[in-house]
Amino acid sequence: MPIELGSIVEGVVTGITNFGAFIELPGGATGLVHISEIAEVYVKDVHDFLKAGDKVMVKVISVDPKGKIGLSIKQANPSARAPKKKFQASFEDKLAKFMKDSEERLQVLKRSTEAKRGGRGSGRKAD
Repeated sequence: MPIELGSIVEGVVTGITNFGAFIELPGGATGLVHISEIAEVYVKDVHDFLKAGDKVMVKVISVDPKGKIGLSIKQANPSARAPKKKFQASFEDKLAKFMKDSEERLQVLKRSTEAKRGGRGSGRKAD
């Protein structure tokens, strides 16, 4: 069975590296799922998501002239793409909270620094 660009097939994880996982496809061909194509979230360690022998659905995203096959787990799962908007909203909420917390910490730091110096205008002599 020839591997076609854009097709979604089931494969078996045969090996894991620090940059992705090798998947055996139907027909015996092997492709690579790059670490960036494993999940919608940040993947620090592939072992947190996959192990040898796991059956996974993958989408064929590239086939180069030398026969190397690029695969994606996150693109093969349509439900994995749906929460992306929710994740972006979540990021905006986190950013807003971070900015608020940072401003509060900065104000506390400024007050603390002024108190150590004796407040505004202290130490100055009137001419």
